[in-house]
Amino acid sequence: MKNISEDALTEKEFLEKYDMSKYFRPSVTVDAILYTIGETHVDNYRKLSEKQLEVLLIKRNAHPFKNVWAFPGKFIQEDETFLDAINNCIESKVHVNNIYLEQLYTWGDPNRDPRGRIISASYMGLVSKETSKIVESDTLKWFSVKVNTLSELMKETKSGYKKTEDIEIILTADEIVLKNKVRVVKELKNGDLIIYTQILKSDLAFDHAKLLIYSLERLKNKVEYTTIAFNLLPEKFTLTELQQVYEVLLDKPLLKANFRRKIADMVIETDFYDEFAGHRPSKLYCFNKNYQSHMF
Repeated sequence: MKNISEDALTEKEFLEKYDMSKYFRPSVTVDAILYTIGETHVDNYRKLSEKQLEVLLIKRNAHPFKNVWAFPGKFIQEDETFLDAINNCIESKVHVNNIYLEQLYTWGDPNRDPRGRIISASYMGLVSKETSKIVESDTLKWFSVKVNTLSELMKETKSGYKKTEDIEIILTADEIVLKNKVRVVKELKNGDLIIYTQILKSDLAFDHAKLLIYSLERLKNKVEYTTIAFNLLPEKFTLTELQQVYEVLLDKPLLKANFRRKIADMVIETDFYDEFAGHRPSKLYCFNKNYQSHMF
């Protein structure tokens, strides 16, 4: 039966009398997963340095997980939107702004934070290491990312299939090595794909190993049909550098001729050359902002 007295109220009167304490109110945070492309050291100055995917981590200075590495994050304030909160987080903790950002997923496991029920909206950001000039410190570092599939099991079911993967993700910065192991189960049931992720071992704070594997898969998938890879490059780049970035993100080598044919409309040739002294100068290109994305 409807509450007659409540039904008789105008919306303004209803809102003035509304009691927010009637329902449980969890805290809400945002977490920033920022990627860049770094370079590995090469002794031969005539040889191009190899590229590697890197993720930015911050060392926590308070409990819980004090002195444990995590993604930069913050609690959302009452007057902040999600986008305001993630931008404020990145600007205050990483000291960059105006970067590529996209919302990934909202994490709401009741036990994900030992302080209580805290829901987190995760965002993925892509930055050029050369352009952003993020200053590393003892508590803020770029970690190289290496992903290994330890085991893989595919099983057909009556309604589809069930695929189970155990994945190891090793993060390295200087002498610091963070090892993470997750189990990802993808189950197709009557046309619906359900994904479960379980942390088997993690040197990261909270459930950030889940955020990491989710963002890595999103990044790899999106590079196939969007131009997001260009956010990891400076404004001007060589075609070899561009190919290296795609190879890092897709985790496979690409044939030079095929690659250049596919990206021909994505780039514009400039009148500039790179200044690397170890080899013959190469022509520099820039992203074609009028390019219409399609499957890479």
